[in-house]
Amino acid sequence: MPEIETPVEVAETPAAEAVEQVRPLGEPAKPDKGGFVWGTGRRKSSVARVRVKPGDGKFLVNKRDVNEYFSELQHKDACNRPLKVTDTLGKLDVHVNVHGGGITGQAEAILLGIARALKGYDPTLEATLRGNNLLTRDPREVERKKPGQPGARKRFQFSKR
Repeated sequence: MPEIETPVEVAETPAAEAVEQVRPLGEPAKPDKGGFVWGTGRRKSSVARVRVKPGDGKFLVNKRDVNEYFSELQHKDACNRPLKVTDTLGKLDVHVNVHGGGITGQAEAILLGIARALKGYDPTLEATLRGNNLLTRDPREVERKKPGQPGARKRFQFSKR
């Protein structure tokens, strides 16, 4: 009679253990004189310098209210997304100086700047921010114009005769 082999248990490999290992949390960033933690966000040619501190939920962009600065709902939502995801909306004061680029680039630069400032403010929020893909900078930039062409990719119309 043939013997029935019992299934062999597969031992966990060191690589599998490394995947489950959690990175150690960093130290909270040291606040400046005003109690603010800083974060910088960039998108296309826009640069946003963001300051965050505990407060009553004031959100200023270039010394104007965020709802006054951005008219489109998608831009307001982009600015508030890191605060909503981390459940800190209304608990922190946010002050932003942003310049360069267009409105959409500025809104997404603010998003990244707030996410980085929140990570410095409370390192335990990093996993939530990273899980929602809010700490990743969008590397896409405008392609340069080539010589002898009207644009980066466009060519002048070809004439056979």
